[in-house]
Amino acid sequence: MAIEDKSISYRIYLFALMVVIIVIAIVVKLTNIQWVEGDYYRKLAKERSVKNFVIPANKGNIYSSDGSLLATSIPNYKIRFDALAPTDVNFNSNINALADSLSGLLGKSSNEYRTSLTRARTLKNRYYLIARDLSYTDYIRIKSFPLFKLGAYKGGIIVEQETVREHPIGKIAERTIGYERVDHNGKTRIAGIEGAFGKYLNGKDGKILKQRIAKGQWKPLRDNNEVEPQDGYDIVSTIDVYIQDIAHHALLKQLEYYEADHGSVVVMECATGEIKAIANLGRETNGNYYEKLNYAIGESQEPGSTFKLLDLIALLDDKKADTSTIYDTNGGEVEYYRRKVRDSHKGGYGKISLAKGFEVSSNTVMAQAIHNSYKDNPSQFIDRINSYGFNKPLGLPIEGEGIPVIPQVNGPRWSGIALPWMAYGYGVSVTPMQMLTLYNAVANDGEMVKPIFVKEVKEWNKTIKKFEKEIINPRICSPETILKVKAVLENTVKNGTGKKLYSKDFSMAGKTGTAQVNYGKGKGAESGMYYSSSFAGYFPADKPKYSCIVIIHKPSREKGIYGADVAGPVFKRIAQKIFTDSPTTNEVKNLKKKDAKQEASYESYYTSMQKKQNVIPNVKGMTGMDAVALLGNLGLRVKIIGVGKVQNQSVLPGNKIDKNTLITLELS
Repeated sequence: MAIEDKSISYRIYLFALMVVIIVIAIVVKLTNIQWVEGDYYRKLAKERSVKNFVIPANKGNIYSSDGSLLATSIPNYKIRFDALAPTDVNFNSNINALADSLSGLLGKSSNEYRTSLTRARTLKNRYYLIARDLSYTDYIRIKSFPLFKLGAYKGGIIVEQETVREHPIGKIAERTIGYERVDHNGKTRIAGIEGAFGKYLNGKDGKILKQRIAKGQWKPLRDNNEVEPQDGYDIVSTIDVYIQDIAHHALLKQLEYYEADHGSVVVMECATGEIKAIANLGRETNGNYYEKLNYAIGESQEPGSTFKLLDLIALLDDKKADTSTIYDTNGGEVEYYRRKVRDSHKGGYGKISLAKGFEVSSNTVMAQAIHNSYKDNPSQFIDRINSYGFNKPLGLPIEGEGIPVIPQVNGPRWSGIALPWMAYGYGVSVTPMQMLTLYNAVANDGEMVKPIFVKEVKEWNKTIKKFEKEIINPRICSPETILKVKAVLENTVKNGTGKKLYSKDFSMAGKTGTAQVNYGKGKGAESGMYYSSSFAGYFPADKPKYSCIVIIHKPSREKGIYGADVAGPVFKRIAQKIFTDSPTTNEVKNLKKKDAKQEASYESYYTSMQKKQNVIPNVKGMTGMDAVALLGNLGLRVKIIGVGKVQNQSVLPGNKIDKNTLITLELS
């Protein structure tokens, strides 16, 4: 018996010891959690129930140069209801008034809102959707409604805000205005002004503290944000909405008519380099056009005959030839290293001057002129091209600028045919913006300026940063060369390949271009070879204000391929609209010259007015206007019959004046 008792006691002690050990372990663990790991677990618990959410800052606005809004951030609000937050007293006393207010704002009947809110409370719905896509004005109104004005905890209102980017002028210049967005892979994609100037536009994000109320559902802990978002700065672009609209629709009309693949147009202000309009339209499979890519900046291709302007400048400035130098077109065909250069005009032009060769866009004339002049020292010609920056990108802030290609002497692309091929725009590759920069330099009397898209960064009315004119080359050639080149460009429109565009009402200067693209891949439409039609120039020709380039790719061969027919009309339409629709100021000459009759009439009237009148004056012979003024100032009511001078008056002269007396004047 004693042995059994002893065994039982041993078991009791062992059990007690185990309990003590477990208790000690629990105490140690609790102590460790409290003092050692406590911060970690408290943080983890808080993160799982309370978390900071980012409030994206409102991006700054983008404005046109004339103050029109091109892009803006609009706050968009979603309102939900935590049906368990209000007390029974608050809910029951406010539900009817809240339903009436919601009905007045959102359109459904009061009964529908009353029923849905009551059902949400019955079902203990803590995240019931009331409205989405609300404007800021509607959000402010809904916050003041009965029950909701008590706030998130007492009233149950849950406000979710997001920012939506809007373009008030729609799709016009959409690619140039641009965007900054995150794709499905989490990579930020940028384009246009918005992408290039994001550091100014984006602002600083804010933070709002939210509490988890259900799976995947969070509601703000308080009405105020933890950190208020700081809005971005505004950008004032160089775009002129009026000119942009003209350019966009002129290009669209021509693309549609010629069933072209894509095209671009750029209008630049000569003196400053400010881009006033830039349109890029590509064709979809359904035949509609929209801004797919920024072709004007990103597409580097062989320019064709518009490149001949560089030939003309080099030849004249280096004294290799003059505008009167004669070249034989050799029946419209010359050969270099078994490769033939042909004129578009069959049979050539006979013997013509350099100026005439440029005006009619003779490939044989320009190829001979460049090859003969620079074959012994090609670096002289290439160095001039490089000095204009054609061998590298312009360094524009907008993403995706195309890479130009200019064969360098002894480089991998150099060969015996490099010079004659370059002379008419083949074997080289430049962007439309680069080509326009050259034409703009000629219009700007030789000063080459860099294209700019933004004038300034602003915070309200305060200027944060200004973007001034940037000079690429202060003088691309001598003043004498500029004068000659300008004359030839103007004559190209009057008598050359651009003569279909000539108008006596407004002057233009420029050069047509027609280039074969993918010409090395065989002949025919199936080979992939197509035509690119272009026109580059400026207007007015005598005092240039704007330069412009138009390029249209893959026009219908049945309808036309030449630059003068396809691209030229777009240029002309832009110049014409700017000329004819812009307000003009006409000077009134001889404004201060005095008229004797007018002076005498005025003196007579003035003398009469200076005398204090107590009787009706004689107004016979006076003009109706003068008589009315005189009698009206005497307090009389005047009735006029007829037009001209006073022949009779109903109250005879000399009668005493009675105020408000009616006097009838017969005029003829």
